[in-house]
Amino acid sequence: MSEEILVNITPRETRVAVVENGVLQEVMVERSHSRGLVGNLYKGRVSRVLPGMQAAFIDVGLDRTAFLHASDISRSPHSEENEITAGTPDIRDLVHEGKEILVQVLKDPLGTKGARLTTQISIPSRYLVYLPYGRGVGLSVRIEDTHERARLKNAVDSFLEPDAGGGYIVRTAGEDASIEALRADMIFLSRLWESISAAFRDAPAGSLIHEDLPLPGRIMRDMMGEGVEIVRVDCRETYEWTRHFAEQFIPEFSDRVVYYQGHRPIFDLHGVDDEINRALERRVNLKSGGHLIIDQTEAMTTIDVNTGGFVGNRNLDETVLKTNLESARVIARQLRLRNLGGIIIIDFIDMDDPEHRALVMNALERALASDPAKSHVCEVSSLGLVEMTRKRTRESLEHVLCEPCPACRGRGSVKSAETVCFDIFREILREAGQYEVQELLVLASQSVVDLLLDEESASLAEVEEMVGKPIRLQVETQYGQEQFDVVPT
Repeated sequence: MSEEILVNITPRETRVAVVENGVLQEVMVERSHSRGLVGNLYKGRVSRVLPGMQAAFIDVGLDRTAFLHASDISRSPHSEENEITAGTPDIRDLVHEGKEILVQVLKDPLGTKGARLTTQISIPSRYLVYLPYGRGVGLSVRIEDTHERARLKNAVDSFLEPDAGGGYIVRTAGEDASIEALRADMIFLSRLWESISAAFRDAPAGSLIHEDLPLPGRIMRDMMGEGVEIVRVDCRETYEWTRHFAEQFIPEFSDRVVYYQGHRPIFDLHGVDDEINRALERRVNLKSGGHLIIDQTEAMTTIDVNTGGFVGNRNLDETVLKTNLESARVIARQLRLRNLGGIIIIDFIDMDDPEHRALVMNALERALASDPAKSHVCEVSSLGLVEMTRKRTRESLEHVLCEPCPACRGRGSVKSAETVCFDIFREILREAGQYEVQELLVLASQSVVDLLLDEESASLAEVEEMVGKPIRLQVETQYGQEQFDVVPT
């Protein structure tokens, strides 16, 4: 697998595209006014405890209070409690209003929800993750070689100080890392934790204690590996920072960071901008002639598979199987590209043959295996639907780049002009019954006024006769089709 990373810098915005074998797989966007918060550490103050939800709202200085569940609270040197019992204890035994605690952001604010927090702090470096309140040494499940797992565990264990506390997880990138590199990471993380602890003691509540790396730094830390052939950066300043970061922490990959000086925009190299625009559409066309319809809501994402114009060359079962197999691969890519998470319902085309269903499920699971975000796929339900979940830690691509339509307010449709006319008639009767008026002025959009003067003119005359007052119409060019006012004068 040949992987290329493109870093595009514009004032106040950074975009990163991950391209595998010439095909865009993932896009990350970070804007200076709305940087992602995941991984940041804050000194928070408990503003409200909710025993019924076993949770608390924490003020960390953001626009909305953040959410902390009892299951995400660990024993901390900053806590007054000496022990946490087995299972999930009562939230009232762990925190109280006004208490100051060190918290880390697990999930960015999503829609109307505040950030999700934890006190189970984890601080990543190139090869390791330090758990200040953890114990022992763990290893990434993606490190499969038994001998390598034993070597890494023994190496990290040998450097642990018995009374120092804290634990470590060896990341996937730590596979084949030298003992010296692992030791250097441990020293770096230990010193960083000391500075965080000192900052927590001195800072006021609601303060940012430690901020995660900017997007280019996170990409170098988390995604650089043997599969990445080149990282192209189109800004000289960011290139120099990224190259210096690589030389300091991952010198074996520093020569793969290059400064892009091409005349074409860097995202034109693989048609990235065109792919991003397509990723914002509901419909995804398949090479076979079929298509997907992807609808994202706050509760879940639904994906409908259709054969479209594909009729196949053999029989219906083969046509359905081929479309569903192609859809499984495309769906996995679209989930990663659009960064869709939470509950996802896939409506594949109905298959009667159990072997065909198994083939499609296997194809979906194989396609999802290369996705860094953890997912879980359930069996086909009795209704023929595939239910799955995908871990969501940041806003989807659509939520980052788009906003709800001001006309339909995100519903995807608006009332017809005819429906609005009848709403106006009812409002006229309501106003006339409540006030003594000389006449009624109706303010509405051009399309609604045109309909009132044409097809609905007879109905308007009947309403005018019912209220016994003249009705005057006025076009408001700034009004959407659903907007209107009935003004008594």
